[in-house]
Amino acid sequence: MDAAAARATVAVPGIPRDDEGPVFREPWEAHAFAMALALHERGLFTWSEWAAALADEIKRAQAAGDPDTGETYYRHWLATLEHLVAQKGVATSDTLHRYRDAWDHAADRTPHGAPIELTPGDFR
Repeated sequence: MDAAAARATVAVPGIPRDDEGPVFREPWEAHAFAMALALHERGLFTWSEWAAALADEIKRAQAAGDPDTGETYYRHWLATLEHLVAQKGVATSDTLHRYRDAWDHAADRTPHGAPIELTPGDFR
């Protein structure tokens, strides 16, 4: 585990982990984790700010019926990331939704096992 990931696992309670570091069920979870690490290292937010925002997101999800079995942890992580990126003015919610829709379109047209690549046509 690299030093940034180690600091994150100490600073942010609840990160699914084993003795070697963070554990991810799917590749997108690792990508979301890495994006948060990169934005933290660039000074977009502190780990205290992140942990508070993530806790708020989890509380909202639980109030809406999330069973909090741990399987949705990185969905909350991603929602927190999107919220902070929009709140800090890095990207608007509309831009984030536009890219999410484009990725969905690209994934739908990509054969299983092939890398997903965005093209201008995915943004329609």
